Amino acid sequence: MRSSARSSPNFAESTRMCVSVPAARGGGRRGDSSRRTFPAPGRPAGPPSRRNKEKRASARALLSEGAAVVINGRSETGVQDALRRLRADVPDADVSGLVADFADPAQVQDLLGSLGDLDILVNNVGLFGLDRFENVSDDEWQRYFDVNVMSGVRLSRHVLSGMIDRNWGRIIFISSESGVNIPADMVHYGVTKAAMLALGNGLSKLTRGTAVTVNTILGGPTYSDGVADAVAGIAQARNVPADEMKAAIIGANQTTLLQRFIEPSEIAQLALYLASPLSAATNGAAVRVDGGVLTAMI
Repeated sequence: MRSSARSSPNFAESTRMCVSVPAARGGGRRGDSSRRTFPAPGRPAGPPSRRNKEKRASARALLSEGAAVVINGRSETGVQDALRRLRADVPDADVSGLVADFADPAQVQDLLGSLGDLDILVNNVGLFGLDRFENVSDDEWQRYFDVNVMSGVRLSRHVLSGMIDRNWGRIIFISSESGVNIPADMVHYGVTKAAMLALGNGLSKLTRGTAVTVNTILGGPTYSDGVADAVAGIAQARNVPADEMKAAIIGANQTTLLQRFIEPSEIAQLALYLASPLSAATNGAAVRVDGGVLTAMI
């Protein structure tokens, strides 16, 4: 078994990471542990800059523990750029990429045909955007559901039965506090994130009596690429420094205890824990890394 003791105590104390060998990559019998595969969709299906930093952070954290990672993106250029950055950050990374636009079910089906057996799936793709409820068309609602919800349905349907057969696996959804406290200016987005919470909870009930878990991360205000672009645009329009605008925006949030934006790496560290064997007793949960934005005790 490849050593799992690198930088994170989550894995350093573990004697077993992921046990299956991807059948499409050389086969292997149940119980083999010569290869660990962590597919983490690393690029969004929305506009090219949207939440890219968040996706790379999850992939980077898993690569740093010696996992083999598959990322996806909408374009070959985007995938190659992400691979270049990840290989620069983790020089010995075992990382590859597949191209698919999650707004197109046919492309998702092609992607699924390229995947073998997977041990860990991180559903980290997503669209977001501000708009008045009455301005969001049926087609836009459908696009948000295809990308934010159906992508997780299709990927999870592809991997879950194999995980259960091998009696080990992790499915992780990256949702948002907006799925609990629906924003008035992003109802369409919040509804899809609420659906993601329901999907993760429902899938976990299919894993009863196995070592497979399905959990959802509730992220708070995160300084992703998309947010950074938006802040820069607003700052430029108002002729103020970007850092000043960044502080003003998060300062307007009345419930944050952190009183700053969450860094993508902080989301990634929770994903890393949920991907590890140490999280075996956590299943069907919505786990917060929201900076205290959600005020309910439970």
